[in-house]
Amino acid sequence: MADHSHSHNHDQFHGHSHGHGHGHGHSHAHGNGETQNREYFNQQASSYDSKHEKTLDQLIEEIRKRIDFIGVEWADEESSDEEEEGEKDDTKEKREVRLLDYACGTGLVSRALAPYTTQCVGVDLSENMVATYNARAANQGLTPEEMHAHVGNLCLPTTSPSYSTQSQLFSSPDFYRFDLAAICLGFHHFDDPPLAARRLAERLKPGSGVLMILDFLPHEKMDASHPASDTVIHHGFSKEHIQKIFEDAGVGQDFGFEELAVVFNKATETRGEMRRKIFMARGTRKAE
Repeated sequence: MADHSHSHNHDQFHGHSHGHGHGHGHSHAHGNGETQNREYFNQQASSYDSKHEKTLDQLIEEIRKRIDFIGVEWADEESSDEEEEGEKDDTKEKREVRLLDYACGTGLVSRALAPYTTQCVGVDLSENMVATYNARAANQGLTPEEMHAHVGNLCLPTTSPSYSTQSQLFSSPDFYRFDLAAICLGFHHFDDPPLAARRLAERLKPGSGVLMILDFLPHEKMDASHPASDTVIHHGFSKEHIQKIFEDAGVGQDFGFEELAVVFNKATETRGEMRRKIFMARGTRKAE
């Protein structure tokens, strides 16, 4: 896989939105960290897609290559049995498949998986990232029912002053029973990744809903001079660490972990280049 890895200068990419950090990701920090993330990604929103177009396109390609690995029953898959028996009903509606794109940023995961889903719901701390996400969806001719993002934080601890308000904002059935919840390059911005995994797991369909995380494998600490350094809380995750987080959150069923063919290179003044590799992890929520 390394043979065709793509390298990118990660100077600005940190974070993709991180919208929630990343935008891709995210912030999802609480307290001062949340404010820093929000401010940083608000500033990045207007130029984010154009600045990182090549990188984002390669990530979309990597995600689409792993449709089977992700393991959701996608909307565009017809029953082979019906086709073989000539019973396919052309009037039958597409299977409903709903995606929760968390720390969505400008919507990388939503764009990657839109052909395979019927509804993409984004959530991000950064109002500017959310505005960019929604403008892109509208420009593509998509209705809010098909693709729409909201400003919010689903991963606050119960002790947070904002917890009750945020819980109420996202308490309707529209924000539950997702077929897939995804976080792309946002997990390392979260104060409490295990809590984030539990919160998202609660919003998946029991027995079939999938949690998918794309993030960095363990790497050196980011140079403090980087503008996004204050928003980075974790410096990558090992397979063992992520698997434990999934299992503890109740989404460890059929756990899978793959390294993607994308490498981020970040130039540092003191140590040459810092190479960061990306993984994709997936797990299914256990039945209740």
